[in-house]
Amino acid sequence: MVIHALLAASLALTALPAQAAQSAAVDCARVKCLALTFDDGPGRTTPALLKALSKARAKATFFLVGKRVEERPEVARQIVARGHAIGNHTYSHASLPAHSDNDILDELKVTQDVIEEVTGRRPTMFRPPYGQTDERVLGLAGQTELAQILWTDTTLDWSLRDTKKIKATVLKAAKRDGVILMHDVVPQTVQVMPEILKELKKRGYHLVTVPTLLRGKGPTPGESYF
Repeated sequence: MVIHALLAASLALTALPAQAAQSAAVDCARVKCLALTFDDGPGRTTPALLKALSKARAKATFFLVGKRVEERPEVARQIVARGHAIGNHTYSHASLPAHSDNDILDELKVTQDVIEEVTGRRPTMFRPPYGQTDERVLGLAGQTELAQILWTDTTLDWSLRDTKKIKATVLKAAKRDGVILMHDVVPQTVQVMPEILKELKKRGYHLVTVPTLLRGKGPTPGESYF
């Protein structure tokens, strides 16, 4: 029985995605790292994006909308199972500064509960929809044990809707320790992602999650990054 148990454990370890081990070994203090982040999902095109990331042995960070996690729980579970990082993007994609304290807390807390129930993981990061935030929002996020994650550059892919323009924008925005905002619900972004990943790798980038990029120095609840 002991031999069978050890064999099963060995097979389980072998089955872990190779990119998971690679991500854990990345030291962004020594190599050129870049964090690709995707908002507004999970959506219809998210599974195709996950396949592209896996093929490229790349990690990413997904900021999930609570309502969409309820609609596509199996996709949310795939994101976590493949070793990507997840964050809270509110329940209804609300512009938080326009709401009351109680409404903001509800948007964040309900999403925390939904994501944890579906994936087994409780986010430590959130991203405010539309990038609209202020000190009040940040303070309330801190009460919810969340750090605020912004970005160093955005593709505006939701507006471009053109594969060539999206690719050019990502490559122009890429820089060491950068955080690029995209959307896994924009079909053109997903379509061109294999080309983007190939070129970024060619340029020497290690594509990692936001926590890996922070090198163990966060995320800290109530703090804002990037």
